[in-house]
Amino acid sequence: MPHSAQTRTPEPWVWLARIRRPQGRKGEVFAELLTDFPDKFAQRKHLWLLSEKSEPRPADLVAFWLHKGGVVLHFAGVDSISSAEALSGLTVALPRAERATLGQDEVHISDLIGCTVVDVAAADVAAGAPVVIGEIENVDRSAGSAPILIVRGAHGEVLIPFAQTYLRKLDLENRRIEMSLPEGLADLNANRGS
Repeated sequence: MPHSAQTRTPEPWVWLARIRRPQGRKGEVFAELLTDFPDKFAQRKHLWLLSEKSEPRPADLVAFWLHKGGVVLHFAGVDSISSAEALSGLTVALPRAERATLGQDEVHISDLIGCTVVDVAAADVAAGAPVVIGEIENVDRSAGSAPILIVRGAHGEVLIPFAQTYLRKLDLENRRIEMSLPEGLADLNANRGS
């Protein structure tokens, strides 16, 4: 689920999927999921297609189904392979105000992207300050029971389990996540290739 870091200001959109290619002969497209709530496509018929090169445009969802770790989407007015090809690379989104409501201890993955991870267990003794690990670039939800934060640190990529046992403070307003990491965890992953 590669996806570039977002700006520190929350975007007005929540990304649901990224269209990869046509799927079938009737205008369907295969998309990579960027949401934890793929079942919500059943409730969201009016979506938006985003591109870096043009203004957002509305799209009405006619049908969807989960397929091989992604989702197949069929939009109204897209009824051929060539019209489906024109959608490749677009992001399927909805306005931030319309995203799913979460429970008290839950967080949207899109809210984590761009946050700074700070290790309060590895505080710099001389300065008395926590150690900044880096900025979250992505979240891997397929690695096991806890999602893995993919953090861009000073020495490369650092992989950190987003586990409740490590979490000390989640401050989304200030884009800061304080964690108490096991000794050496940040160093163990820091030298992996980018």
